[in-house]
Amino acid sequence: MMKKLEDYVITIPDFPQPGIMFRDITGILQDADGFRLSIDTLVGMVKDLDFDVIVGAESRGFIFGAPMADRLHKPFVLARKKGKLPRETVEVEYALEYGTAILQMHKDAIKPGQKVVIVDDLIATGGTVKAITQLVEQLGGEVVRLCFVLELAGLNGRKVLEGYDVRSAICYEGK
Repeated sequence: MMKKLEDYVITIPDFPQPGIMFRDITGILQDADGFRLSIDTLVGMVKDLDFDVIVGAESRGFIFGAPMADRLHKPFVLARKKGKLPRETVEVEYALEYGTAILQMHKDAIKPGQKVVIVDDLIATGGTVKAITQLVEQLGGEVVRLCFVLELAGLNGRKVLEGYDVRSAICYEGK
């Protein structure tokens, strides 16, 4: 019997605090079949989509986005924390639960008019990927789809990303 992608996700109750059900994706990564299934699933989300570039969110978006880009023969662009990219960048500051953070992309990473798919492991509050959409649009790109392995629906990330085409392989109703 074939396993489903959610069979590879390990749920840890009460981590990092009581009442939280932590969804651990390392179970997907530690199993060659699980990892292949995750990439197959993400590729399936974009197989009929017209797009030019895949952007991966630091750092787990790199794990899933790079193999997708390789398989689909598309360029792969990094969205990174401030100070990690060596050439001229554009940046956006965004809110975290406590404070703010800055994400950057190389200024030449997206060309005006390019259609972009953004990939990350998880959609929770949506703040990080919203910041990446702003970077793509600042460079003149068009975000055509957002792809995630996991979604924590109880954190309302889709609301923050309203207006974008959001796809997730697995959706958990809680937080």
